[in-house]
Amino acid sequence: MELVIFARFHVRAGLESRAAQVLTEQVQGVRTEPGCLLIGAFCSSRDPRLFFIHSRWVDEAAFEIHAELPRTHRFVEVMKGLIDHDFEAVRTHAL
Repeated sequence: MELVIFARFHVRAGLESRAAQVLTEQVQGVRTEPGCLLIGAFCSSRDPRLFFIHSRWVDEAAFEIHAELPRTHRFVEVMKGLIDHDFEAVRTHAL
């Protein structure tokens, strides 16, 4: 069953450009991973400190492989240093 991930990142003031750079780099690398059907990074049109990642995976196993990659671990650690809340990526399935 296809897995859809939503991740929300509200960054601390002054770190918007850094967050956009980190998110863009991560998305570009993930696009080439096996099992990734689609991934994009987004910034809120009303809050310049609010970013999102939306991704689609062939299944949960493909996402698990992605989640264990060194690049993914580095990304999570960097983003934890930029956001003003706990890191959270929500796993979902289409209705």
